[in-house]
Amino acid sequence: MDPARGQLLVHRARVVTVAAAAVPGGHGQRPGTAMSDPPGTRARSRRENGVSAYAKIFAVPEQEVPAALVARVGPVFAEEALQAAGGAGWSSPALTGRERSITIITALAAQGVAGDRLAAHLRLGLQNGLDQDALAALMALLAIYLGYAKASLAMETIHGYMSEGSRSAASDPS
Repeated sequence: MDPARGQLLVHRARVVTVAAAAVPGGHGQRPGTAMSDPPGTRARSRRENGVSAYAKIFAVPEQEVPAALVARVGPVFAEEALQAAGGAGWSSPALTGRERSITIITALAAQGVAGDRLAAHLRLGLQNGLDQDALAALMALLAIYLGYAKASLAMETIHGYMSEGSRSAASDPS
């Protein structure tokens, strides 16, 4: 290894170690804080942030989220999911809700996820400013990179979800 590169790596390791050691919990951020908490407000725990994120995904009140998630995946995995969703990925102001929705829909399509799981994120994506044209364009683009099988599976869910939404809107008397 180049001696200069080795020194740089050692320096970076020291900086990371010092930064982590300077903060309780060792992760460079006070435990229980969210990047999006306004100054002067009580810091929300990572779990509380996860509950808030899943409330948006499931479209249920926050107090119903833990039980709904436990019923879906069991208590151990539910707690892991709440902790993961409470991290910077869901709370960072660096991403808009629309960007986050595009990213998640893309990731789900890449994994071949469709049906209810994708539909929950489609609903959230629509709330975040995506529309049918944007979703169709996204799937057309993804077909090039993911392959048509995965993109068309996601597009079937999108088409079904949008068709269901138009039927619901057409039958709504209000």
